[in-house]
Amino acid sequence: MELSADYWNNRYKQEDIGWDLGQVSPPFKAYFDQLPEAYKSKSILIPGGGHAYEAEYLHHLGFKKVFVVDVSQTALAQFTARVPNFPQAHLLHQNFFELEAKFDLIIEQTFFCALDPTLRPQYARKMNALLENNGELVGLLFNFPLASTQPPFGGDIGEYRSYFQPYFTIHTLAPCYNSIAARAGKELFFRCSKQAV
Repeated sequence: MELSADYWNNRYKQEDIGWDLGQVSPPFKAYFDQLPEAYKSKSILIPGGGHAYEAEYLHHLGFKKVFVVDVSQTALAQFTARVPNFPQAHLLHQNFFELEAKFDLIIEQTFFCALDPTLRPQYARKMNALLENNGELVGLLFNFPLASTQPPFGGDIGEYRSYFQPYFTIHTLAPCYNSIAARAGKELFFRCSKQAV
């Protein structure tokens, strides 16, 4: 499956971005709003960020070390046009799997479901490698059958556990109670912390 930079650039140029909410996702807004003040100095990564409404929201809350990585230059340019005061050095135009930095917190928002499903085991390993000791991976996953020939790709709790358990301590993996109406019953919220491997 060829989900290349050109593929994603074309989808953004054509506005073929049905996953795009046009705002921070309510579950993330609720999660971000309860983070302690100390988190404002922690390094946070949003992979496959696209229009990155979560990054925009965190930036406006005063979080200083928020980074977005995406293979689509178009998506990043559109984000910059919308949020011109976001630090340009924190917008990383590269392949997530080639990142070498370390982060305290990684936010999963429609990146996992956009990957070729064969990359899911590699995704879990890379997330572990990118996190600092005691770092956390927090996010949303789609809770519907994996039956599509193009993104978004779904899955279920059992499948997701099989990827994460070797690399993380899973604290929460449960149906999301505050999804937008169109995604009600179709999202899982999860929070897990890095474990040594």
